[in-house]
Amino acid sequence: MNIYLFQGNSVLLPETVPDTGLAQGVPLGALEELRAAGRTEGGTVPGLDSFTVPALEEEEASARIEGVSVNADFPLPPHWRALPVRQGLSLVSPEKTIDGKGPVGRLLRAYHIAQWRRDSTYCGSCGTKNTDAPDELARLCPSCGRREYPRISPAVITLITNDRGEALLAHNRKFAGGVYSLIAGFNEAGESLEATVIREIREEVGLEVKDIRYIASQPWPFPNSLMLGFTARHASGEIHPDGEEIMDARWFNPAKLPSLPGFGSVSRYLINRWIGGNL
Repeated sequence: MNIYLFQGNSVLLPETVPDTGLAQGVPLGALEELRAAGRTEGGTVPGLDSFTVPALEEEEASARIEGVSVNADFPLPPHWRALPVRQGLSLVSPEKTIDGKGPVGRLLRAYHIAQWRRDSTYCGSCGTKNTDAPDELARLCPSCGRREYPRISPAVITLITNDRGEALLAHNRKFAGGVYSLIAGFNEAGESLEATVIREIREEVGLEVKDIRYIASQPWPFPNSLMLGFTARHASGEIHPDGEEIMDARWFNPAKLPSLPGFGSVSRYLINRWIGGNL
């Protein structure tokens, strides 16, 4: 059985596991090597939070996930490294990433739970330190009985096309230089997903769209999103980047594209399908 080891936003790997194998986890024996590195003179190993993620309803019980979250100051054994999870996803083809199944799906689920456990250490109602609920994936307050479940924040991401067969790609302030991607944003309370698509595009680039169509979704635990991918067609308006999030936006044709987001994201998946004429 393999196990996932996390430290902050990274997955921990011994030298025996290549970067391309991060989605597979590490052998259980690697955990013992990690424990030995952090064991104190008294024999305790502080700074480790072990957890089990139950299998999803449609999975076999054996598909449960074992993980460990490691404190930021935990000493790593020699020749171990911390590989950012987001960087590691670029090593995996998007078709194996976006559906939430297989090794990549298990990695993302374990990473989501590891972060949620850190964020839910204490009860949000009374401040008592939480325990694990015995009957489900939840945190349980031993004082007031409040249960907290993994937080999931839906967000939309949309590939917009025009009548010339071009797609709108935008450069976000947070992106690396020269990288262009799709318009995205979080769903707000009381808002349908289609309304979110319309609002985000209007706010960020000043366009109106029509023919909104859902394509695919992807668990995206950075830190706790569910990305819902759509396509839409340009209805009216000229491009006006908001200057806050979006610094530049343009229409591109498939023959001449800027630098694109890495493989492993639903944005690249949608762009690749558009390039291949499969939307």
